[in-house]
Amino acid sequence: MGKGKMHNKHRNYDDENSWACGNWFEFLLVVALAIILLIGALVLVLFWVLYYRGGFAWNENPTLEFNLHPVLMIAGFITFSGFSMLLYRVGRCCRRIYVKLFHTIFHALAVPCVVVGFIAVLDSHNLANPPIRNFYSLHSWMGFVTMGLFALQFVVGFFSFLILLCCENATAGFRASLVPIHATFGILTFMLAVATCLTGLTEKTIFTLGVSYSYLGEEAIIINALAMTLVAGAIVMAYTLLREGFRYSGHILVSVQSEM
Repeated sequence: MGKGKMHNKHRNYDDENSWACGNWFEFLLVVALAIILLIGALVLVLFWVLYYRGGFAWNENPTLEFNLHPVLMIAGFITFSGFSMLLYRVGRCCRRIYVKLFHTIFHALAVPCVVVGFIAVLDSHNLANPPIRNFYSLHSWMGFVTMGLFALQFVVGFFSFLILLCCENATAGFRASLVPIHATFGILTFMLAVATCLTGLTEKTIFTLGVSYSYLGEEAIIINALAMTLVAGAIVMAYTLLREGFRYSGHILVSVQSEM
């Protein structure tokens, strides 16, 4: 005669255990390459500005004040934003809430970079002698769209994934539905930021180097290397973020109850 029993089976589905050495090698290689490219872009723009463009200044020297613009925009939109997205791939051993927190922190670090970088280019144009017109170029239009998407992403992400955690159970379904939208627009914003940086580098190169750019001197090589680093970073980041095998489902604990 069968006796009623209650069985509690805890199954731990950990995708890391099913990974072969090749999967781990690919993952570590791609993530390391992404980190190198994100940092490398910032290092190259700093080297270019400090070595070839005379460094930084504020309102007293509009020409040097402009140099803050490319450095801070790459720091904010590329390096900090790139790291914030990459956290969802490298934070495989951390609790989800901690990954979200650091994701928000890196995005928050990008905000003052973008704001000060935007003010710097406005000042450098308005204080120049004669003043330079604002918001006429393709670069500036793309920059407006990028900043708008970035601001929207930050506000929606902060509200949906941090503030709504106060009523976690009631908003779980709504937050889950926003995840793919937030992730998709995050990648699109990053790609648009890379494209905007490339148009800005092209514009600055034409204005400063002119026909000498075609002779491919040292400064032109550095600018091209910076542009290629941004392009490579966009490719590697897209692969890392969109590769289905790199998505971490975490530790799923399932409780199964059966009666026999």
